[in-house]
Amino acid sequence: MSDIKSNKKKSSDPGKLDRVIADARRAAEERDKGYRAQALKLYPWICGRCSREFTRKNLNELTVHHRDHNHDNNPSDGSNWELLCLYCHDNEHSRYLEAGNSMASDSKADAATQNPFAALKSMMDKKDG
Repeated sequence: MSDIKSNKKKSSDPGKLDRVIADARRAAEERDKGYRAQALKLYPWICGRCSREFTRKNLNELTVHHRDHNHDNNPSDGSNWELLCLYCHDNEHSRYLEAGNSMASDSKADAATQNPFAALKSMMDKKDG
């Protein structure tokens, strides 16, 4: 019992709360420098496709979409960004991939090398014979 009490006394550092709050504020400032925070300051909190409106309560469902699909292209004027809800954002990326504009490499190394049905014909011939 005395060990538990002594551990509690050691962990009740009065400066610990101040450090936690300071760290949280620093992290928030760093986030504000990111493109998401910038876009949320520039644009109204409305999906650019379905016009759904967002509040602080559901803001986590609003995403920043890069119009040119290049996440490194982040001009401070926001010209490469649009705010989209999760559903419209997923739809936009699906359309992009279906159009054959995948940003994944097109090398033959990415292609499948195994054919799971390679021996199927011979197996079917043996079964019939």
